[in-house]
Amino acid sequence: MSQQNQITTLTFFRYNGLSTKFWAFGMMQYAHKDLNDVRGLEFYKLMGTGNKSGFNPFPDWSTYCLLQVWKSESEAKDFLAKSELMERYNNKASEKITYFLKNIAAHGQWSQKEPFVKSTSLSTEDLPIAVITRATIKTKHLIKFWNYVPTAEKPIENAAGLKFKKGIGEMPIKQMATFSIWDNAEAIKKYAYESKAHKKAIEMTRTYNWYSEELFSRFQLYHTEGTWENS
Repeated sequence: MSQQNQITTLTFFRYNGLSTKFWAFGMMQYAHKDLNDVRGLEFYKLMGTGNKSGFNPFPDWSTYCLLQVWKSESEAKDFLAKSELMERYNNKASEKITYFLKNIAAHGQWSQKEPFVKSTSLSTEDLPIAVITRATIKTKHLIKFWNYVPTAEKPIENAAGLKFKKGIGEMPIKQMATFSIWDNAEAIKKYAYESKAHKKAIEMTRTYNWYSEELFSRFQLYHTEGTWENS
């Protein structure tokens, strides 16, 4: 099967009111039956979000997200525009945004799979870059990891070129991820090479071997549908 047309979508949903938040929480379980047989869908994750921007053990009960890896953009758009499942989400959510992504590079695994394949149709334009980092934290390292997180994440909040950052994840405390958007590849490179805190975090990860599984992936953000925080 050719992967040259593969794209990834990440959709965030915001909910207002107790009843819709309760519905969204329930869909973390009940939406699987609709997602298991979607044409063109190769991989997906239903996830909650953290109540701060990065790795955070405390949930944001108002915000959820759906990560999907597609064989083609046409199949992605067909699902997002026409599926009964998305119609239900749209009727409940107060706000929604979908990011369309083409993979630049990926290292590691997610649920013992390598879901992201490098795109053969990357643009030569200086597009925004999206980054997904994901990890399953070893149980024996949970306390040490979460004690270090505030120190590791503080510098990125004011990083030049960072446009958006949100903690996402399948399971609070143990299975966590971050999604971030940067102005361009140069902004990411500058942060990675110039931030002492970032270098220290990498060193700590290697020293303590915190993760039983991890993944790092970069994407071109080439299209957006919807709004977030009314922007």
